[in-house]
Amino acid sequence: MDILAESNFWANVDVTKHLFVFSPMIALTVTMLAIVACPLVVGRSARTIGTVAMFGVLVALILAIRVASSVSGGGLSGLSTQPAAALLLVDNLSVYFQIVLLFFLVGVMFLWWIGVSSKEQNAPEFFILLLGSALGMALMVSTANLLMIAIAIEVASLPSYAMVGFDKSDRLGAEASLKYMIFGGVCAAIMLYGISLLYGLVGSLAVADVAAYTVSQFIGGENVLLLVVALLCFFVGIAFKISAVPLHFWCPDAFQGARIEVTTWLSVASKAAGLVLLVRLVIIFSASVTSPFAISVVEPLAWALGIVAALTCTFGNFAAYGQQSVKRLLAYSSIAHAGYMMMAAAVFIHPSVNGSEAGLSALLAYIVIYVFMNLGAFGVTALVVWDTGSDDISAFSGLGRRAPWLAVPMVICLMSLVGLPPFAGFIGKWWILLALGSLNSTLGWFLVIVAGVNTLISLYYYLRLVVQMMLRDDGKPVVRSSMGGLALVNGCALMLILLFGLAHPLKTTTDRFSREVFQPETTISLDDSSLASARSDSVDR
Repeated sequence: MDILAESNFWANVDVTKHLFVFSPMIALTVTMLAIVACPLVVGRSARTIGTVAMFGVLVALILAIRVASSVSGGGLSGLSTQPAAALLLVDNLSVYFQIVLLFFLVGVMFLWWIGVSSKEQNAPEFFILLLGSALGMALMVSTANLLMIAIAIEVASLPSYAMVGFDKSDRLGAEASLKYMIFGGVCAAIMLYGISLLYGLVGSLAVADVAAYTVSQFIGGENVLLLVVALLCFFVGIAFKISAVPLHFWCPDAFQGARIEVTTWLSVASKAAGLVLLVRLVIIFSASVTSPFAISVVEPLAWALGIVAALTCTFGNFAAYGQQSVKRLLAYSSIAHAGYMMMAAAVFIHPSVNGSEAGLSALLAYIVIYVFMNLGAFGVTALVVWDTGSDDISAFSGLGRRAPWLAVPMVICLMSLVGLPPFAGFIGKWWILLALGSLNSTLGWFLVIVAGVNTLISLYYYLRLVVQMMLRDDGKPVVRSSMGGLALVNGCALMLILLFGLAHPLKTTTDRFSREVFQPETTISLDDSSLASARSDSVDR
Protein backbone atom coordinates (compact mmCIF):
# COMPACT_ATOMS: atom_id res chain seq x y z
CA MET A 1 0.00 0.00 0.00
CA ASP A 2 2.87 2.36 0.83
CA ILE A 3 4.55 1.52 -2.49
CA LEU A 4 1.33 2.28 -4.33
CA ALA A 5 0.93 5.61 -2.52
CA GLU A 6 4.52 6.55 -3.33
CA SER A 7 4.09 5.68 -7.01
CA ASN A 8 0.90 7.75 -7.12
CA PHE A 9 2.75 10.70 -5.62
CA TRP A 10 5.57 10.62 -8.17
CA ALA A 11 3.03 10.13 -10.95
CA ASN A 12 1.81 13.67 -10.24
CA VAL A 13 5.30 15.15 -10.26
CA ASP A 14 6.67 16.77 -13.42
CA VAL A 15 10.19 15.36 -13.11
CA THR A 16 11.45 17.17 -16.21
CA LYS A 17 10.37 20.53 -14.83
CA HIS A 18 11.97 19.79 -11.46
CA LEU A 19 15.25 18.80 -13.11
CA PHE A 20 15.14 22.02 -15.15
CA VAL A 21 14.59 24.35 -12.20
CA PHE A 22 17.49 22.73 -10.36
CA SER A 23 19.69 22.62 -13.47
CA PRO A 24 22.22 25.27 -12.25
CA MET A 25 23.12 23.11 -9.25
CA ILE A 26 23.14 19.99 -11.44
CA ALA A 27 25.51 21.79 -13.83
CA LEU A 28 27.89 22.58 -10.96
CA THR A 29 27.83 18.93 -9.89
CA VAL A 30 28.51 17.72 -13.44
CA THR A 31 31.37 20.22 -13.74
CA MET A 32 32.97 18.85 -10.58
CA LEU A 33 32.70 15.32 -11.97
CA ALA A 34 34.30 16.50 -15.22
CA ILE A 35 37.18 18.09 -13.27
CA VAL A 36 37.72 14.78 -11.43
CA ALA A 37 37.94 13.00 -14.79
CA CYS A 38 40.20 15.58 -16.45
CA PRO A 39 43.51 14.35 -14.94
CA LEU A 40 42.77 10.88 -16.32
CA VAL A 41 41.95 12.16 -19.80
CA VAL A 42 43.86 15.38 -20.54
CA GLY A 43 46.31 15.62 -17.63
CA ARG A 44 46.62 18.06 -14.72
CA SER A 45 47.34 21.22 -16.70
CA ALA A 46 46.09 24.14 -14.59
CA ARG A 47 44.87 26.13 -17.59
CA THR A 48 42.99 23.16 -19.01
CA ILE A 49 41.30 22.44 -15.69
CA GLY A 50 40.54 26.14 -15.32
CA THR A 51 38.97 26.24 -18.77
CA VAL A 52 36.72 23.27 -17.97
CA ALA A 53 35.70 24.83 -14.66
CA MET A 54 34.99 28.22 -16.26
CA PHE A 55 32.93 26.61 -19.02
CA GLY A 56 30.86 24.66 -16.49
CA VAL A 57 30.21 27.74 -14.36
CA LEU A 58 29.16 29.77 -17.40
CA VAL A 59 26.75 27.00 -18.40
CA ALA A 60 25.33 27.02 -14.87
CA LEU A 61 24.96 30.83 -15.06
CA ILE A 62 23.08 30.63 -18.36
CA LEU A 63 20.79 27.94 -16.92
CA ALA A 64 20.16 30.08 -13.82
CA ILE A 65 19.09 32.99 -16.03
CA ARG A 66 16.73 30.71 -17.95
CA VAL A 67 15.29 29.34 -14.71
CA ALA A 68 14.78 32.89 -13.46
CA SER A 69 12.53 33.72 -16.41
CA SER A 70 10.63 30.45 -15.93
CA VAL A 71 10.08 30.92 -12.20
CA SER A 72 9.12 34.57 -12.67
CA GLY A 73 6.47 33.64 -15.23
CA GLY A 74 5.22 30.44 -13.64
CA GLY A 75 5.34 31.09 -9.92
CA LEU A 76 7.10 28.84 -7.42
CA SER A 77 8.47 25.33 -7.66
CA GLY A 78 9.35 22.95 -4.86
CA LEU A 79 10.86 19.47 -4.75
CA SER A 80 9.93 17.34 -1.77
CA THR A 81 8.00 14.24 -0.82
CA GLN A 82 6.07 16.73 1.32
CA PRO A 83 5.80 19.81 -0.93
CA ALA A 84 4.51 22.02 1.89
CA ALA A 85 7.68 21.31 3.89
CA ALA A 86 9.94 22.65 1.10
CA LEU A 87 12.88 20.29 1.46
CA LEU A 88 14.34 21.91 -1.65
CA LEU A 89 12.76 24.81 -3.46
CA VAL A 90 13.19 27.20 -6.31
CA ASP A 91 11.72 30.67 -6.24
CA ASN A 92 12.64 34.24 -7.14
CA LEU A 93 14.93 34.55 -4.12
CA SER A 94 16.98 31.39 -4.66
CA VAL A 95 17.36 31.96 -8.41
CA TYR A 96 18.42 35.58 -7.97
CA PHE A 97 21.08 34.57 -5.47
CA GLN A 98 22.34 31.80 -7.75
CA ILE A 99 22.76 34.28 -10.62
CA VAL A 100 24.72 36.71 -8.43
CA LEU A 101 26.76 33.87 -6.88
CA LEU A 102 27.73 32.38 -10.23
CA PHE A 103 28.57 35.79 -11.68
CA PHE A 104 30.83 36.46 -8.71
CA LEU A 105 32.34 32.98 -9.07
CA VAL A 106 33.30 33.84 -12.66
CA GLY A 107 35.04 36.98 -11.36
CA VAL A 108 36.96 35.02 -8.71
CA MET A 109 38.01 32.40 -11.26
CA PHE A 110 39.20 35.16 -13.59
CA LEU A 111 41.26 36.56 -10.70
CA TRP A 112 42.79 33.09 -10.24
CA TRP A 113 43.47 32.88 -13.96
CA ILE A 114 45.46 36.12 -14.18
CA GLY A 115 47.43 35.59 -11.00
CA VAL A 116 47.82 31.93 -10.08
CA SER A 117 47.17 29.75 -13.13
CA SER A 118 50.78 29.85 -14.33
CA LYS A 119 52.11 28.33 -11.09
CA GLU A 120 49.15 26.31 -9.79
CA GLN A 121 50.15 22.72 -9.05
CA ASN A 122 46.85 21.38 -7.75
CA ALA A 123 44.20 22.91 -9.99
CA PRO A 124 41.77 19.92 -9.93
CA GLU A 125 41.67 19.87 -6.14
CA PHE A 126 41.30 23.65 -5.91
CA PHE A 127 38.38 23.86 -8.33
CA ILE A 128 36.61 20.88 -6.76
CA LEU A 129 36.74 22.71 -3.44
CA LEU A 130 35.70 26.06 -4.94
CA LEU A 131 32.73 24.67 -6.87
CA GLY A 132 31.74 22.45 -3.94
CA SER A 133 31.63 25.53 -1.73
CA ALA A 134 29.48 27.33 -4.33
CA LEU A 135 27.10 24.36 -4.51
CA GLY A 136 26.66 24.41 -0.74
CA MET A 137 25.88 28.12 -0.78
CA ALA A 138 23.31 27.62 -3.54
CA LEU A 139 21.68 24.91 -1.43
CA MET A 140 21.64 27.17 1.64
CA VAL A 141 19.21 29.59 0.03
CA SER A 142 17.14 26.84 -1.62
CA THR A 143 15.59 25.16 1.40
CA ALA A 144 13.26 25.74 4.31
CA ASN A 145 14.06 22.52 6.13
CA LEU A 146 16.25 22.40 9.24
CA LEU A 147 18.12 19.27 8.20
CA MET A 148 18.82 20.56 4.69
CA ILE A 149 19.99 23.87 6.15
CA ALA A 150 22.53 22.04 8.32
CA ILE A 151 23.71 19.89 5.40
CA ALA A 152 23.99 22.90 3.07
CA ILE A 153 26.01 24.93 5.58
CA GLU A 154 28.43 22.04 6.01
CA VAL A 155 28.69 21.49 2.23
CA ALA A 156 29.64 25.17 1.94
CA SER A 157 31.96 25.18 4.97
CA LEU A 158 34.05 22.01 4.63
CA PRO A 159 35.62 22.98 1.27
CA SER A 160 36.25 26.47 2.65
CA TYR A 161 38.36 25.07 5.50
CA ALA A 162 40.57 23.29 2.98
CA MET A 163 40.80 26.28 0.63
CA VAL A 164 42.08 28.56 3.40
CA GLY A 165 44.99 26.19 4.04
CA PHE A 166 45.36 25.06 0.43
CA ASP A 167 48.98 26.18 0.17
CA LYS A 168 50.56 23.49 2.34
CA SER A 169 53.91 25.32 2.49
CA ASP A 170 52.34 28.42 4.05
CA ARG A 171 52.37 28.13 7.85
CA LEU A 172 50.11 31.18 8.28
CA GLY A 173 47.50 29.63 5.99
CA ALA A 174 47.71 26.27 7.75
CA GLU A 175 47.21 27.92 11.13
CA ALA A 176 44.26 29.96 9.82
CA SER A 177 42.71 26.85 8.30
CA LEU A 178 43.01 24.94 11.59
CA LYS A 179 41.40 27.81 13.54
CA TYR A 180 38.65 28.10 10.94
CA MET A 181 37.93 24.35 11.00
CA ILE A 182 37.86 24.08 14.81
CA PHE A 183 35.65 27.14 15.17
CA GLY A 184 33.37 25.92 12.38
CA GLY A 185 33.12 22.45 13.87
CA VAL A 186 32.09 23.80 17.27
CA CYS A 187 29.49 26.09 15.66
CA ALA A 188 28.14 23.17 13.60
CA ALA A 189 27.80 21.04 16.73
CA ILE A 190 25.92 23.80 18.55
CA MET A 191 23.64 24.31 15.54
CA LEU A 192 22.85 20.60 15.33
CA TYR A 193 22.08 20.56 19.04
CA GLY A 194 19.66 23.44 18.49
CA ILE A 195 18.03 21.59 15.60
CA SER A 196 17.61 18.48 17.75
CA LEU A 197 15.93 20.59 20.45
CA LEU A 198 13.62 22.18 17.89
CA TYR A 199 12.70 18.79 16.46
CA GLY A 200 12.02 17.48 19.96
CA LEU A 201 9.75 20.43 20.71
CA VAL A 202 7.95 20.67 17.39
CA GLY A 203 8.16 17.16 15.99
CA SER A 204 8.96 18.51 12.52
CA LEU A 205 11.99 19.72 10.59
CA ALA A 206 9.98 22.20 8.52
CA VAL A 207 10.84 25.82 9.33
CA ALA A 208 7.18 26.77 8.90
CA ASP A 209 6.21 24.38 11.71
CA VAL A 210 8.97 25.79 13.92
CA ALA A 211 7.77 29.32 13.18
CA ALA A 212 4.14 28.49 13.98
CA TYR A 213 5.19 26.77 17.20
CA THR A 214 7.38 29.73 18.17
CA VAL A 215 4.52 32.19 17.69
CA SER A 216 2.17 29.99 19.72
CA GLN A 217 4.73 29.81 22.55
CA PHE A 218 5.36 33.56 22.52
CA ILE A 219 1.63 34.17 22.81
CA GLY A 220 1.41 31.97 25.86
CA GLY A 221 3.33 28.72 26.22
CA GLU A 222 5.22 26.66 28.76
CA ASN A 223 8.41 26.00 26.76
CA VAL A 224 9.50 29.54 25.97
CA LEU A 225 12.90 29.30 27.69
CA LEU A 226 13.83 25.99 26.06
CA LEU A 227 12.59 27.29 22.71
CA VAL A 228 14.74 30.42 22.98
CA VAL A 229 17.81 28.28 23.78
CA ALA A 230 17.07 26.07 20.77
CA LEU A 231 16.66 29.05 18.43
CA LEU A 232 19.88 30.63 19.70
CA CYS A 233 21.81 27.40 19.15
CA PHE A 234 20.38 27.10 15.65
CA PHE A 235 21.26 30.71 14.90
CA VAL A 236 24.90 30.04 15.80
CA GLY A 237 25.41 28.09 12.56
CA ILE A 238 24.02 30.90 10.41
CA ALA A 239 25.85 33.63 12.35
CA PHE A 240 29.09 31.71 11.81
CA LYS A 241 28.66 31.95 8.02
CA ILE A 242 27.79 35.64 8.25
CA SER A 243 30.72 36.37 10.63
CA ALA A 244 28.33 38.06 13.02
CA VAL A 245 29.68 39.10 16.42
CA PRO A 246 30.58 37.16 18.57
CA LEU A 247 31.10 34.39 15.99
CA HIS A 248 33.47 36.41 13.83
CA PHE A 249 36.82 35.31 15.29
CA TRP A 250 37.68 33.01 12.37
CA CYS A 251 37.29 35.73 9.77
CA PRO A 252 40.40 37.97 10.11
CA ASP A 253 42.85 35.07 10.49
CA ALA A 254 41.26 33.12 7.63
CA PHE A 255 41.30 36.14 5.34
CA GLN A 256 44.92 36.96 6.12
CA GLY A 257 46.17 33.38 5.83
CA ALA A 258 44.29 32.32 2.71
CA ARG A 259 45.35 32.99 -0.85
CA ILE A 260 43.92 36.26 -2.11
CA GLU A 261 41.41 34.69 -4.53
CA VAL A 262 40.06 32.51 -1.70
CA THR A 263 39.81 35.56 0.56
CA THR A 264 37.87 37.39 -2.16
CA TRP A 265 35.47 34.47 -2.49
CA LEU A 266 34.79 34.13 1.22
CA SER A 267 34.43 37.88 1.74
CA VAL A 268 31.23 38.00 -0.33
CA ALA A 269 29.83 34.55 -1.07
CA SER A 270 29.86 33.10 2.44
CA LYS A 271 28.27 36.15 4.03
CA ALA A 272 25.73 36.68 1.26
CA ALA A 273 24.53 33.08 1.44
CA GLY A 274 24.10 33.25 5.21
CA LEU A 275 22.25 36.57 4.99
CA VAL A 276 19.85 35.43 2.26
CA LEU A 277 19.11 32.27 4.25
CA LEU A 278 18.50 34.37 7.35
CA VAL A 279 16.08 36.66 5.50
CA ARG A 280 14.21 33.63 4.14
CA LEU A 281 13.74 32.41 7.70
CA VAL A 282 12.55 35.89 8.71
CA ILE A 283 9.95 35.83 5.92
CA ILE A 284 8.69 32.44 7.09
CA PHE A 285 8.49 33.59 10.70
CA SER A 286 6.71 36.78 9.65
CA ALA A 287 4.21 34.79 7.59
CA SER A 288 3.46 32.52 10.57
CA VAL A 289 1.75 35.42 12.34
CA THR A 290 -1.88 35.03 11.29
CA SER A 291 -2.75 38.72 11.59
CA PRO A 292 -0.78 41.30 9.60
CA PHE A 293 -1.07 43.63 12.58
CA ALA A 294 0.19 41.10 15.14
CA ILE A 295 3.81 41.10 13.98
CA SER A 296 4.77 42.41 17.43
CA VAL A 297 4.40 38.79 18.59
CA VAL A 298 7.83 38.06 17.10
CA GLU A 299 9.29 41.48 17.94
CA PRO A 300 11.82 39.96 20.38
CA LEU A 301 13.35 38.07 17.45
CA ALA A 302 13.61 41.29 15.44
CA TRP A 303 15.30 43.06 18.36
CA ALA A 304 17.72 40.16 18.80
CA LEU A 305 18.77 40.30 15.14
CA GLY A 306 18.96 44.10 15.24
CA ILE A 307 21.22 44.15 18.29
CA VAL A 308 23.54 41.50 16.81
CA ALA A 309 23.68 43.51 13.57
CA ALA A 310 24.50 46.71 15.46
CA LEU A 311 27.26 44.99 17.46
CA THR A 312 28.67 43.39 14.32
CA CYS A 313 29.07 46.57 12.27
CA THR A 314 30.34 48.55 15.28
CA PHE A 315 32.97 45.98 16.25
CA GLY A 316 34.08 45.46 12.65
CA ASN A 317 34.65 49.17 12.12
CA PHE A 318 36.53 49.77 15.36
CA ALA A 319 38.68 46.63 14.96
CA ALA A 320 39.79 47.79 11.49
CA TYR A 321 41.42 50.93 12.91
CA GLY A 322 44.81 49.53 13.88
CA GLN A 323 45.30 46.97 11.10
CA GLN A 324 48.54 47.04 9.09
CA SER A 325 47.59 44.16 6.79
CA VAL A 326 45.22 45.34 4.03
CA LYS A 327 43.72 41.85 3.77
CA ARG A 328 43.01 41.92 7.49
CA LEU A 329 41.63 45.46 7.26
CA LEU A 330 39.24 44.37 4.50
CA ALA A 331 38.30 41.35 6.61
CA TYR A 332 37.07 43.60 9.40
CA SER A 333 35.43 45.78 6.77
CA SER A 334 33.50 42.72 5.54
CA ILE A 335 32.38 42.02 9.11
CA ALA A 336 31.08 45.58 9.37
CA HIS A 337 29.21 45.28 6.07
CA ALA A 338 27.73 41.99 7.19
CA GLY A 339 26.29 43.98 10.09
CA TYR A 340 24.80 46.59 7.75
CA MET A 341 23.21 43.90 5.58
CA MET A 342 22.04 41.97 8.62
CA MET A 343 19.99 44.99 9.63
CA ALA A 344 17.72 44.21 6.67
CA ALA A 345 16.94 40.87 8.32
CA ALA A 346 15.45 42.73 11.29
CA VAL A 347 12.64 44.01 9.07
CA PHE A 348 9.87 41.65 10.25
CA ILE A 349 6.78 42.58 8.20
CA HIS A 350 3.92 40.22 7.37
CA PRO A 351 4.04 39.30 3.64
CA SER A 352 0.46 40.49 3.15
CA VAL A 353 1.37 44.04 4.21
CA ASN A 354 2.17 46.46 1.39
CA GLY A 355 5.92 47.09 1.18
CA SER A 356 6.84 43.96 3.14
CA GLU A 357 9.59 43.20 0.62
CA ALA A 358 11.52 46.40 1.48
CA GLY A 359 14.14 44.68 3.64
CA LEU A 360 14.73 41.78 1.24
CA SER A 361 14.87 44.05 -1.81
CA ALA A 362 17.41 46.33 -0.11
CA LEU A 363 19.56 43.33 0.84
CA LEU A 364 19.52 41.87 -2.69
CA ALA A 365 20.50 45.24 -4.19
CA TYR A 366 23.28 45.69 -1.61
CA ILE A 367 24.69 42.24 -2.37
CA VAL A 368 25.05 43.13 -6.07
CA ILE A 369 26.83 46.37 -5.19
CA TYR A 370 28.95 44.59 -2.57
CA VAL A 371 30.15 42.10 -5.19
CA PHE A 372 31.72 44.89 -7.24
CA MET A 373 33.08 46.75 -4.19
CA ASN A 374 34.88 43.74 -2.77
CA LEU A 375 35.94 42.21 -6.08
CA GLY A 376 37.52 45.54 -7.00
CA ALA A 377 39.18 46.17 -3.62
CA PHE A 378 40.53 42.63 -3.25
CA GLY A 379 41.50 42.60 -6.92
CA VAL A 380 43.75 45.65 -6.44
CA THR A 381 45.13 44.10 -3.25
CA ALA A 382 45.88 40.89 -5.14
CA LEU A 383 47.74 42.71 -7.91
CA VAL A 384 49.85 44.62 -5.38
CA VAL A 385 50.57 41.45 -3.36
CA TRP A 386 51.56 39.45 -6.46
CA ASP A 387 54.01 42.17 -7.52
CA THR A 388 55.45 43.24 -4.14
CA GLY A 389 54.99 40.08 -2.08
CA SER A 390 53.35 41.98 0.79
CA ASP A 391 49.87 43.08 1.79
CA ASP A 392 51.16 45.50 4.42
CA ILE A 393 49.72 48.98 4.12
CA SER A 394 53.24 50.28 3.43
CA ALA A 395 53.26 48.29 0.16
CA PHE A 396 50.54 50.66 -1.08
CA SER A 397 52.64 53.80 -0.50
CA GLY A 398 52.71 56.07 -3.54
CA LEU A 399 50.41 53.78 -5.54
CA GLY A 400 48.96 56.88 -7.23
CA ARG A 401 52.35 57.34 -8.93
CA ARG A 402 53.45 53.72 -9.16
CA ALA A 403 50.19 52.38 -10.64
CA PRO A 404 47.46 55.02 -11.15
CA TRP A 405 45.23 52.48 -12.90
CA LEU A 406 45.22 50.54 -9.63
CA ALA A 407 45.07 53.49 -7.23
CA VAL A 408 42.04 55.19 -8.81
CA PRO A 409 39.76 52.10 -8.81
CA MET A 410 40.92 51.30 -5.26
CA VAL A 411 39.87 54.79 -4.12
CA ILE A 412 36.49 54.36 -5.83
CA CYS A 413 35.93 50.96 -4.18
CA LEU A 414 36.96 52.26 -0.75
CA MET A 415 34.74 55.35 -0.97
CA SER A 416 31.87 53.14 -2.09
CA LEU A 417 32.49 50.89 0.91
CA VAL A 418 32.20 53.97 3.11
CA GLY A 419 28.92 54.82 1.42
CA LEU A 420 29.77 58.15 -0.18
CA PRO A 421 28.19 59.50 -3.38
CA PRO A 422 28.51 59.37 -6.34
CA PHE A 423 29.23 55.66 -5.91
CA ALA A 424 26.81 52.76 -5.64
CA GLY A 425 27.69 51.99 -2.02
CA PHE A 426 25.82 55.16 -1.03
CA ILE A 427 22.58 54.14 -2.69
CA GLY A 428 22.90 50.60 -1.29
CA LYS A 429 23.08 51.88 2.27
CA TRP A 430 20.31 54.38 1.55
CA TRP A 431 17.92 51.58 0.57
CA ILE A 432 18.69 49.68 3.76
CA LEU A 433 18.05 52.82 5.81
CA LEU A 434 14.73 53.35 3.99
CA ALA A 435 13.71 49.75 4.75
CA LEU A 436 14.53 50.28 8.43
CA GLY A 437 12.66 53.58 8.45
CA SER A 438 9.59 51.87 6.95
CA LEU A 439 9.24 49.95 10.22
CA ASN A 440 8.40 53.27 11.92
CA SER A 441 9.42 51.71 15.21
CA THR A 442 11.99 52.19 17.93
CA LEU A 443 14.07 49.33 16.53
CA GLY A 444 14.03 50.77 13.03
CA TRP A 445 15.20 54.23 14.06
CA PHE A 446 17.77 52.75 16.47
CA LEU A 447 19.36 50.81 13.59
CA VAL A 448 19.24 53.86 11.30
CA ILE A 449 21.23 55.83 13.88
CA VAL A 450 23.70 52.95 14.39
CA ALA A 451 24.27 52.62 10.64
CA GLY A 452 24.79 56.38 10.25
CA VAL A 453 27.25 56.63 13.13
CA ASN A 454 29.18 53.58 11.91
CA THR A 455 29.48 55.07 8.44
CA LEU A 456 31.26 58.06 10.00
CA ILE A 457 33.45 55.75 12.11
CA SER A 458 34.51 53.73 9.05
CA LEU A 459 35.58 56.83 7.13
CA TYR A 460 38.87 57.02 9.07
CA TYR A 461 40.39 53.65 8.22
CA TYR A 462 39.30 53.76 4.56
CA LEU A 463 40.79 57.26 4.19
CA ARG A 464 43.93 56.04 5.94
CA LEU A 465 44.57 53.69 3.01
CA VAL A 466 43.67 56.40 0.49
CA VAL A 467 46.17 58.78 2.11
CA GLN A 468 48.83 56.06 2.00
CA MET A 469 48.27 55.56 -1.72
CA MET A 470 47.95 59.18 -2.79
CA LEU A 471 49.89 61.38 -0.35
CA ARG A 472 52.77 59.22 0.91
CA ASP A 473 55.42 58.18 -1.55
CA ASP A 474 58.63 56.47 -0.43
CA GLY A 475 60.05 56.07 -3.94
CA LYS A 476 59.21 52.39 -4.46
CA PRO A 477 59.29 51.08 -8.05
CA VAL A 478 56.29 50.89 -10.35
CA VAL A 479 53.77 48.09 -9.71
CA ARG A 480 53.47 45.91 -12.80
CA SER A 481 50.09 44.30 -13.49
CA SER A 482 48.56 42.25 -16.27
CA MET A 483 46.05 43.80 -18.64
CA GLY A 484 43.46 41.32 -17.41
CA GLY A 485 43.92 42.45 -13.82
CA LEU A 486 43.67 46.11 -14.76
CA ALA A 487 40.53 45.41 -16.77
CA LEU A 488 38.94 43.56 -13.84
CA VAL A 489 39.50 46.23 -11.18
CA ASN A 490 38.72 49.18 -13.43
CA GLY A 491 35.58 47.40 -14.65
CA CYS A 492 34.42 47.01 -11.04
CA ALA A 493 35.09 50.70 -10.36
CA LEU A 494 33.17 51.69 -13.49
CA MET A 495 30.22 49.52 -12.43
CA LEU A 496 30.10 51.26 -9.05
CA ILE A 497 29.71 54.58 -10.84
CA LEU A 498 27.17 53.24 -13.34
CA LEU A 499 25.07 51.53 -10.66
CA PHE A 500 24.77 54.86 -8.86
CA GLY A 501 23.29 56.38 -12.01
CA LEU A 502 21.25 53.27 -12.84
CA ALA A 503 19.92 52.80 -9.33
CA HIS A 504 16.27 52.71 -10.40
CA PRO A 505 16.60 49.71 -12.77
CA LEU A 506 18.55 47.81 -10.12
CA LYS A 507 15.95 48.51 -7.43
CA THR A 508 13.09 47.63 -9.79
CA THR A 509 14.76 44.29 -10.48
CA THR A 510 15.33 43.48 -6.80
CA ASP A 511 11.75 44.53 -5.99
CA ARG A 512 10.50 42.03 -8.56
CA PHE A 513 12.68 39.20 -7.23
CA SER A 514 11.63 39.99 -3.66
CA ARG A 515 8.00 39.19 -4.37
CA GLU A 516 6.38 35.75 -4.41
CA VAL A 517 9.05 34.23 -2.18
CA PHE A 518 8.19 30.65 -1.25
CA GLN A 519 6.19 30.49 1.98
CA PRO A 520 5.91 26.85 3.13
CA GLU A 521 2.68 25.81 4.77
CA THR A 522 2.43 24.51 8.31
CA THR A 523 2.20 20.71 8.13
CA ILE A 524 1.44 20.19 11.83
CA SER A 525 -1.67 21.77 13.25
CA LEU A 526 -1.16 23.52 16.56
CA ASP A 527 -4.85 23.28 17.39
CA ASP A 528 -5.09 19.52 17.88
CA SER A 529 -3.16 16.72 19.50
CA SER A 530 -0.93 16.01 16.51
CA LEU A 531 1.85 18.27 17.78
CA ALA A 532 1.96 16.56 21.16
CA SER A 533 1.82 13.18 19.44
CA ALA A 534 4.72 14.11 17.17
CA ARG A 535 6.81 15.20 20.15
CA SER A 536 5.95 12.00 22.00
CA ASP A 537 6.94 9.89 18.99
CA SER A 538 10.26 11.71 18.68
CA VAL A 539 11.01 11.11 22.36
CA ASP A 540 10.09 7.41 22.08
CA ARG A 541 12.39 7.03 19.10
